[in-house]
Amino acid sequence: MPGSVTISHTDALVMLSHDDAQRMSAMLGEMARMLGEPGIDRMSDAQVAALCAGREHSREELTAWCGKLSEYLAAHL
Repeated sequence: MPGSVTISHTDALVMLSHDDAQRMSAMLGEMARMLGEPGIDRMSDAQVAALCAGREHSREELTAWCGKLSEYLAAHL
């Protein structure tokens, strides 16, 4: 993955390689599952807080964001 993405505050467009977009879609989908489903794989509140850089978080919002972005990427491959 390193090297296929360049992002700066001046970039209006961000491009990913096809393989990286597939990988990111799968990863975000798995994160949505781990955030939303109960069970042994569920992310703890501390892990969610860490993902949100210590800011107040909403598990439901992060779950929805990961799921929607995963679906969007998959639909545009």
